[in-house]
Amino acid sequence: MAAHSTDEPFPFHGLLPKKETGAASYLTRFPDYDGRGVLIAILDTGVDPGAPGMQVTTEGKPKIVDIIDTTGSGDVNTTTAVEPKDGTITGLSGRTLKIPPAWVNPSGKYRIGVKNGFEFFPKALKERIQKERKEKMWDPAHRAALAEASRKTEEFDVAHPTPSQMEKLQKEDLQCQSELLASLEKKYSDPGPVYDCVLWHDGVTWKAVVDTSECGELSQCTVLSSYREKQEYATLGNAEMLNYSVNIYDEGNTLCIVASGGAHGTHVASIAAGYFPEEPERNGVAPGAQILAVKIGDTRLSTMETGTGLIRAMIEVINYKCDLVNYSYGEATHWPNSGRICEVITEAVQKHNVIFVSSAGNNGPCLSTVGCPGGTTSSVIGVGAYVTPDMMVAEYSLREKLPPNQYTWSSRGPSTDGALGVSISAPGGAIASVPNWTLRGTQLMNGTSMSSPNACGGIALVLSGLKQTGIRPSVPAVRRALENTAQKVDDIEAFAQGHGIIQVDKALDYLTQHASLPTSNLGFSVSAGSQRGIYLREPAQVLAPSDHGVGIEPVFPENSENSERISLQLHLALTCSAPWVQCPSHLELMNQCRHVNVRIDPVGLREGVHYTEVCGYDTSAPSCGPLFRVPITVIIPTKVTDSRNQEVRFSDVHFRPGQIRRHFIAVPQGASWAEVTLTSHSGDVSSKFVLHAVHLVKQRAYRANEFYKFSSLLERGSLTEAFPVLSGRVVEFCIARWWASLGDVTVDYSISFHGLSVAPSPLHIHASEGVMSFDVSSPLRYEEVSPTVTLKSWVQPLRPLNSKIKALGMRDVLPNNRQLYEIVLTYSFHQPKSGEVTPSCPMLCELLYESEFDSQLWMLFDQNKRLLGSGDAYPHQYSLKLEKGDYTVRLQVRHEQSSELERLKDLPFVVSHRLSNTLNLDVYESHRAALMAKKKANSVTLCPGATQPFYVTALPDDKVPKGTSPGCYLSGSLVVSKSEYGKKADVVPVVYHLIPAPNKSKNGGKEKDKDGDKEKDVKEEFAEAVRDLKIQWMTKLESSAVYDELMESYSDYLPLHVQRLHQLDSEKERVKRLREVVSAADIVMSHIDQTALAVFLTMKTDPRPDAASIKTDMEKQKSSLLDALCRKGCALADQLLVPPTLQGAAGAVATEAAAEGEEEVGEQAASSSDDAQENVSNALMDTFWEVQKWAELTESKVLMFSYKHALANKMYGRALKYASKMVEEKPSKENMKNCVQIMRLLGWTHCTAFSENWLPVMYPADYSPF
Repeated sequence: MAAHSTDEPFPFHGLLPKKETGAASYLTRFPDYDGRGVLIAILDTGVDPGAPGMQVTTEGKPKIVDIIDTTGSGDVNTTTAVEPKDGTITGLSGRTLKIPPAWVNPSGKYRIGVKNGFEFFPKALKERIQKERKEKMWDPAHRAALAEASRKTEEFDVAHPTPSQMEKLQKEDLQCQSELLASLEKKYSDPGPVYDCVLWHDGVTWKAVVDTSECGELSQCTVLSSYREKQEYATLGNAEMLNYSVNIYDEGNTLCIVASGGAHGTHVASIAAGYFPEEPERNGVAPGAQILAVKIGDTRLSTMETGTGLIRAMIEVINYKCDLVNYSYGEATHWPNSGRICEVITEAVQKHNVIFVSSAGNNGPCLSTVGCPGGTTSSVIGVGAYVTPDMMVAEYSLREKLPPNQYTWSSRGPSTDGALGVSISAPGGAIASVPNWTLRGTQLMNGTSMSSPNACGGIALVLSGLKQTGIRPSVPAVRRALENTAQKVDDIEAFAQGHGIIQVDKALDYLTQHASLPTSNLGFSVSAGSQRGIYLREPAQVLAPSDHGVGIEPVFPENSENSERISLQLHLALTCSAPWVQCPSHLELMNQCRHVNVRIDPVGLREGVHYTEVCGYDTSAPSCGPLFRVPITVIIPTKVTDSRNQEVRFSDVHFRPGQIRRHFIAVPQGASWAEVTLTSHSGDVSSKFVLHAVHLVKQRAYRANEFYKFSSLLERGSLTEAFPVLSGRVVEFCIARWWASLGDVTVDYSISFHGLSVAPSPLHIHASEGVMSFDVSSPLRYEEVSPTVTLKSWVQPLRPLNSKIKALGMRDVLPNNRQLYEIVLTYSFHQPKSGEVTPSCPMLCELLYESEFDSQLWMLFDQNKRLLGSGDAYPHQYSLKLEKGDYTVRLQVRHEQSSELERLKDLPFVVSHRLSNTLNLDVYESHRAALMAKKKANSVTLCPGATQPFYVTALPDDKVPKGTSPGCYLSGSLVVSKSEYGKKADVVPVVYHLIPAPNKSKNGGKEKDKDGDKEKDVKEEFAEAVRDLKIQWMTKLESSAVYDELMESYSDYLPLHVQRLHQLDSEKERVKRLREVVSAADIVMSHIDQTALAVFLTMKTDPRPDAASIKTDMEKQKSSLLDALCRKGCALADQLLVPPTLQGAAGAVATEAAAEGEEEVGEQAASSSDDAQENVSNALMDTFWEVQKWAELTESKVLMFSYKHALANKMYGRALKYASKMVEEKPSKENMKNCVQIMRLLGWTHCTAFSENWLPVMYPADYSPF
C-alpha cells in the first residue's frame, strides 16, 4: 500500500519545468533578466490573445505585439464595394446589414465579403459546435414539425373518409410534408455559421466588422482595426469562445480573420513566455518577453504548414526585427539543409541575426530520424525532448519516480549528411495554457514541440540579460554558448540529447566572460565534401580505413568591417578522443576555407554505433571550449551468420523503463522482409515496447523505408511483427521499452529474414500486350508462393486549361524588394460516379522544405465554385469523397523568379480515383494456359535458389472503369508470398497502362439503306435548310417577324410552332405575355394527333419496315406535346402566382392596351378578374390531368410544371418535393432559393435558416482565394 501524505506540497515546478534548465535559479539571481526587451516570434497554429497568461509582460506591455495569419486560410475577398441605401446594405450572404449611424466613413463606400465559420474554425471546435447546433437549433424544432405534420395527416384522414380527386392531392401534400421532414433529417448537414464582413476607411485607418449577430445587426458586433494598431480582438459567440483578430491588406481588398487553428500554438507560447502576476509558479520560462504570433498552420489543411505560410512568416520576422523564432513544427526531408524555405530561414539567421529554435522531431527512437528544419538545417538550433522525475509525478501522475531520460519518441541524429542533428535538449512536456475555445484553461501536451519553446524561453532570458548589459551576441556565439555549457546526462546518447540539457545561467556567464574575444561573434562552417560531418553506415564503407577531407571556414556576422576579416589569425588545436580517428594536431585559420585530412580506421570496432567529434580549440583561449566540432558517426553492422535459418537471436535481455537496444544488421542478399518475435519471461509485468526499423537510402527521407509499431507485451506473452527490408543494405532495428512503462522485464527476441524477389519490380503491364510475364525467385529458403495482382485505383492525368503568372501583393516581398510571383494553373475533370479521389502534382509532391519552389497549394471546386478541399505537398493526407459531376482544380505555385514559373505553364496534374471494388488480374503458370485462359496458378513451393515464371493476362474490356481514356493507368500491387507476414511486408507496385476502348459498331452492325430515300430536289433541300436555319435563330431575335414570314409557307410545320412557343417562353418580358404563351402552346398541341400518338405508344412491336424512323418521329411528337403542355401549365400557374399589376393588362395584348390608357384598363381588369382567375385555375387543373396521361410528375421535363402547379394550389409539401428534386438534378442558386421560400411558407424556420446559410457556401460568387 502506498503511503502518501496530504501535507506533501503539490510539485508545481514539474508542471512547466524551469528548474532543470537553470531558468528558475537564473531569475532568482537576476529578476529583471526575465525576457524583457526580447521579441519571440511563435510560428505555429496561432496564439489565442484571450488565453490565460497571454495579456501583458512583467513590465505591463502588451504580451502579443501582433497576430498574423500568413497561410491565406483566413483571407476574405473584399473587392466588392457598395454604398448604403436608407442606412442598410445587402451583404454577400443575402442578409440586410444595418449600418450604425455612429460609424465614421468619409468615402461613404463599404467593402463587403462573406466567410463561412467552418472554414477557419479549428477541427475540434467545429466538431463541438456541429453537435451543439444540432442539439439546440435543429432537433427541437424538427421534432415539433414532424409531430405537427403527423397530426395534420391524421385529422385530414378523419375529416375526409371518401376523398375527392382534389382532396386526394391535399392528402398527398400532407404525406409529402412528413416524408420531406424525414428526408431532411437523414440528409442533415450543417453549413455552420456564415458571417458577412464589412470594411471601411474612417479617414485614419481601415476598420472591419464581422457580423457575429448573423442577422445584420452590426451595432451588436465589435469594430476592429488591424491587431498591430491597438491589440484589439473579439470573440465569436458564447458557445464558440473563439477569439479572433483582423488584418487588412491590399488597400482594403483583403480582410484576414485570424483565429487559432489549434491549441498547439497557444500552449507553445505559454511555455516560452506566459505571465501570471497572481500565480508566478504558472509563468512561462521568459514572462517578460513579448510575442509575435504568426499562424503558419493552414486551417484548410488541418493546420499543416505551407511554404507560403513560412516564407511570409520569415518576412514578418525580419520586418519586426524579432530576436528569436520558436518553430515547433517539421517534417521528414528527402535531403537536408537545402530548399527555398530553408534558404529564407538561413537568410534571416545570417543576415538579420535571428536565432531560430526548432523541435528536433517526434520520430525516434531510431537514428537519423530528425525532422526538417529542426535537425537538418545548419542555421537552426534543434531541440530534443527530455523528461525529469518531477515531470513524471506532476504531469503524468506516474506511481513511481524514474531516473531522468530522453522520451522514447524524441527524434535522434545524426542528420543523413553527418551533422549531429540535435543541438540541445529541454523538458519536453508541460501543463500550460490553451485557447478559450477548448473550454479549458490548461492542458498537458508533450513532444519536442514543448521542449523547443522551453529552450527558446531560456535563450530569451539570456538575451534579456545581455541586452541590459549592452552585449549584442551573434547567432553562432549564442549557439556555441548553449552547446558548450549544456549539461550532459549520463546514459543518454549524444544523438538523443545533443550536447546536453540547456543551462541558462551558465550560458549567460559564458557569453559575458568571452564577449571581448576576437572569435566571440564568429561562426564556423564545417564540411566534409558535400556533407556536414562524416557518417559511415553501409558495410562497404567500414571494411577498411578511409581518409576524409574536412573544410573549416570562418563565417563573419553581416556588416563586419573588412579590417576584421583581414586581421583574423587563429592558432587552433584539433583534438579527438577516439583512438580510431587520426587528425592533425593544429590548424592555422585565416579568412578562407582550410582543409584538413581526417583518417578513420573502423577495423576492429565492436558491432553497433560509434560517435566522436574532432574539436577545434583556440590555443589562446582554451577555456572557451570548442569553437567548432566535426561530428563522426561509424556504424559496424551485425552479419547474419546463421545461414540456414537466416536469423539473429537475443536471449534473456533485461529492459529497464525507457531502455533502448539498437541493432544494425546487414540484410542478407535476397531478403525482402523480416519477422521479429518478442517473448516475455516476466510473469508479473506487462510492458509497452516500441519496435522501430529504418533504412537510409540516398535522397529519400527516412519515412520512405520505415517501420514503426507501438506494442503491448503481456505477462509471459509473445508477439510477432513483419516489415519490409532492402537486400544487401544495413537496417537499423530498434527495440525500446516505453519511457513510462514501469517495472523491469526480461525478454527473448529474434529477427529472421525472408525473401522473394520479383523481376521486373515495379511491374508495368501494358494492356496491348495481352499476356505479360514476371519471375519470382526464392534466394534464401523454402517459400510458398501464390501471386495475386490487385488493382486499387485508376489515375487520370490532366493538363492545365489555362495558366496565369502574376506578382503577389505587399505581404510577399522579401528584403531588398525581392517580389514573389505566383502561377495559377486551372484543370478540370469529370467524376464518372461517386467515390474517393486523391489529387496531386507528381513533379512537386512529397517536397516541402526541400522544394526548389516556395510552395504549392491546390484547391478543388465543384461546378458552382464551391470549395470542397485543398492539399499541398503530401497528397495521401488529402483524399476527398466526390459525387458524380464536373470539377475544377486550381493549383498555385510560388517562386521569386517568374521565369522559373514560366516553365510550369503546362504542368501535368493527376487525380487518382479509388476503385469501389478492387480488380484482380488472372495469373497463370505457363504462357499456354494464359493464352487459352485455362487453369489459373495455385500456390507453388520454391526451394532455395529456384525461379518460377508467372503470366498475367489483360483486364477484360468490360472491367475497365468508366471515364478512363488513353494516358490513364490503373495502379495496385502484386503480392507473391503465401505467408501472412510476407503478404503484409513484401508488396510490389503494379502499374497497368490502358489503351483505347474497342470500337463499337453503330446500328447493331446494319448499314442503313440510303437509296430508299427518294432523291430530293436540291432546291427543295436548300429551301428546307434555310427554313430550319431561320427557325433556329427565332429564339435569339425578339420580334415575331420571322415567325409571321414562315407561317405563310409552312403553317403545318410542327418545329416552327414549337420554336415560337420557346421564343415567347424565354423572353425577358415573359410575365407580360403569359396569355400568348398559353395560346402558342395550344397551337403546338393542335398540330399533334394525340390519338395516333397514344395508339403508337401502346404498341408492343411495330412490324412496319420503316418502324425506326416512325419511332423517332413519334418520340419527337411526344416530347413536343409534353413540352407544350408543361409550358402552358407553367404560364397558367404564373398567371395565378404573379400579381396582375406585373402581368400588364390582364389579357388582351398587354402592351397596346397599356399604351392607350392605364386607368381604364385597370377598372376592366378588376371587374373581370375573379371570373378570369376561376377560368385560369380550371385550365391549370385540366392541364395537370392532361400531363399525367403522358408522363410522371417527377420526370425532369415535367418538374418545373409540377412545382408551379403545387405552388399555385398552395400545396407546399408537394411543391417542396418537386423543388428538392430540381435541386438534385440541377444544383443552382435559383433552385435552392425556391426550396428556401417554400420551407418558409411551411413555417419550417429551422430548415430555412440552415438552407439560407448553405446558399453562400454552395454558390459563392467567385473561387476562394489561395
